[in-house]
Amino acid sequence: MKMNYDEIKAVRRSALWEIRKSPAHYHYMITHPEEPTPALTFGIAAHKYILEPKDFWNDYALAPDVDRRTKAGKETWAQFLENAKDKIPVTNSDLESIIAMDEAIMNNKTAERLLKTGTHEVPIEWIDSETAEPCKCRPDVLTEFNGKKYIVDYKTTTSCEDGAFERSCRYYGYKLQAAMYTEGVFCNSFEQYEFAFVAQEKNPPYAVRVYFCDRGFIEEGMEIFRNLMAIYHKCNLSGIWPGYEDKELLGDE
Repeated sequence: MKMNYDEIKAVRRSALWEIRKSPAHYHYMITHPEEPTPALTFGIAAHKYILEPKDFWNDYALAPDVDRRTKAGKETWAQFLENAKDKIPVTNSDLESIIAMDEAIMNNKTAERLLKTGTHEVPIEWIDSETAEPCKCRPDVLTEFNGKKYIVDYKTTTSCEDGAFERSCRYYGYKLQAAMYTEGVFCNSFEQYEFAFVAQEKNPPYAVRVYFCDRGFIEEGMEIFRNLMAIYHKCNLSGIWPGYEDKELLGDE
């Protein structure tokens, strides 16, 4: 049986990014997984529809538009959940937005080419060369564009205005992501891939913007990756996950 990606015991980018705050934040995150927010749930559904449209209805079910505060609404909703089994509910409103987002991507030829070709959502595992720690990633897309191999990541965002996505890169650790994914793909394929983000606004007109990452972007991300992995490795060996005021517990580099 194929293992679920979340069950693979390895360091992933979103968790590793928490170590920039403190190892304690990382450890709490992986031991106390949070329920996804509505924004995250919507983003995941958009990813699925846009990147893997043929499989969308294998995972999702269209939810009835009912008032669940009423008796009739509660009964209808309960019947829907029973019929849907393990599928994730998606509302008509969200589905309409996601379809419109997909249409906007299809109207952007560069974004369409990057997102609609190649292979999608392939789990990748590797052993970090410097710490011997297992790592994992799951690129949205592995494809070719203008004669080069690309890792492509699709992001939903509030704004693609000048400077807005760049701020998201700093806040969410997208440089780390680009470097970590590039490293993982190289360790599995022994081929050097370029990296690109396709960012799309979550509100009409669902504007799309493509960001091609230069080598400097990747190199800065690799420095972040090495620094955070070194901290993770030391904490993992010691079993000590210090907070803001306890960094001396990590010892000297």
